[in-house]
Amino acid sequence: MNHAARLLSSSLLLVPASAAAGEQIVMLAGEVEAGPPDHVFVEFEVPAGTLELEVRHDDLSEANILDWGLYDPSGFRGWGGGNPDPAIVGVDAASRSYLPGPIAPGTWRVVIGKAKIEEAPATYQLEIVLRTAPTLAPQLERTAYAPVAPLSTQPRWYAGDFHVHSRESGDAQPDLDEIATFARSRGLDFVEISDHNVLTQNDFIGAAQGGHPELLLIPGMEFTTYAGHANAIGATTWVDHKIGQPDVTIAGAVAGFRDQGALVSLNHPALDLGTFCIGCAWDHEIDATTIHGIEIATTGLDQAGALFDDQAIEIWDDLCDAGAHLAALGGSDDHRAGVDLGTFQSPIGDPTTMVYARELSVAGILEGIRNSRTVVKLQGPDDPMVVFEPQRAAIGDTVWSDTPVGYLVTVDHGEGYTLHVVRDGIADDGVGVVGDPFATSFEVTSPADRETRSRVELHDEAGRRVVTSHVWQRACSAETCSEPPDTTSGAEADTTEANTTNVSGPPDSEGSAGEDTTSSPASQSSPASGCGCGTTRQRSTPVSAAMVALALLGRARRRRARTV
Repeated sequence: MNHAARLLSSSLLLVPASAAAGEQIVMLAGEVEAGPPDHVFVEFEVPAGTLELEVRHDDLSEANILDWGLYDPSGFRGWGGGNPDPAIVGVDAASRSYLPGPIAPGTWRVVIGKAKIEEAPATYQLEIVLRTAPTLAPQLERTAYAPVAPLSTQPRWYAGDFHVHSRESGDAQPDLDEIATFARSRGLDFVEISDHNVLTQNDFIGAAQGGHPELLLIPGMEFTTYAGHANAIGATTWVDHKIGQPDVTIAGAVAGFRDQGALVSLNHPALDLGTFCIGCAWDHEIDATTIHGIEIATTGLDQAGALFDDQAIEIWDDLCDAGAHLAALGGSDDHRAGVDLGTFQSPIGDPTTMVYARELSVAGILEGIRNSRTVVKLQGPDDPMVVFEPQRAAIGDTVWSDTPVGYLVTVDHGEGYTLHVVRDGIADDGVGVVGDPFATSFEVTSPADRETRSRVELHDEAGRRVVTSHVWQRACSAETCSEPPDTTSGAEADTTEANTTNVSGPPDSEGSAGEDTTSSPASQSSPASGCGCGTTRQRSTPVSAAMVALALLGRARRRRARTV
């Protein structure tokens, strides 16, 4: 007997309520046992000629929390989660979190998710209204999602937020216009609309994007389960979240997102708040080498980020130690477009993630994440900016070299902070940031038999404030380099050379969070041979004080030119 049949055996058909003309009401009640599976189904029949249906649901308990969704005979029609509003589905319109379309006759199913059952068994009541005439006006603004042309074709650092909810999440309120207006007011260049287990928000991006030519709306989904939440950045095709149902697994979900070109990141992996945030901490077994990023900061430091960021970064380092190359991302988890926030809630932009992209487009931002060209400002857009780049071309996020590679770090608006280089999860003693802009450099020699990774962090007296993604480095091999490895280049060392040069330059002029403050990083290009190490017998150019000074002078000149 399947899950639906077991549940239906304990369901009761109640006496229908009084129906209006053109309506038929079916009432069902039943019980849901605690324990697996996490989702069960209640079936009902839809007759031919139905043009709209409404599902009113009640978990009949103050202690229990049940989630709600809907399937038609062909498949998924929406997921309201814990939203108490009824689900309305019609041919030309639907309530939030649900899909409009033909109302096929046959067996439909209400999905019940066991979010929290403290009083077992959990009881429920369903009132299903079948109509031959719609009550919702046609939603002409809904259109199939299509990528827009780049909003900017300038290669630079773009500022954004990868975790924003619209009203299509059952627990959120704002529409896309409110989100875009608020995000742009904070100087952001993009936001990802990551609603819970639905992509209905994508239907409204086309209408909203035209009114916001400077703010890119990125499609996505917060893949929300009772044992962890993941971010599907760029998702446009729905993937089932009901882990434990036949053929529904975490590995399959990741593959489903990857197959459509979306990138998968773990959201707030350390956010263990029990029933206050159901399933927020990551507790699934996953091959981290199959995903692309991790949310190291959820909400700004002043709100609640300081409580969980360090733990999230420890998880990041553990996954990287195991071989995963994960870009650092940040997200506000805003549900209200910055309005009427609670004590621990953050507005859009707190924190801010900077992405180096060739253009302001969905494809450009995704490419930047794939290459780990990200910097997370843990509080928000006004935090200092740190640019960390190797002085040798990389393939994606990795530099291949048999000779020491120089790295240049530049900081804007960071005077008084302390800069740390973190090598394979171990931070150095740090150096004080003096002057604005500020620069320092160091060298890394590739280990002989493994890869190594470096990132840069900016700290204030309270701890981390800005964190870059890693640049990975490893020795060349016959498979990856245009020539055999150079065995005489001193590759036996595997420690970071402590050659730092601190240079302060002229004051920086103010700019928006997404202002281009650097030239295109060296790591954005690679030689035609397909190897980032080029000719392996050519020693890398050391990063000298003169190079640092020239870099700072060029940056200062570019900033002055833009402020004219």
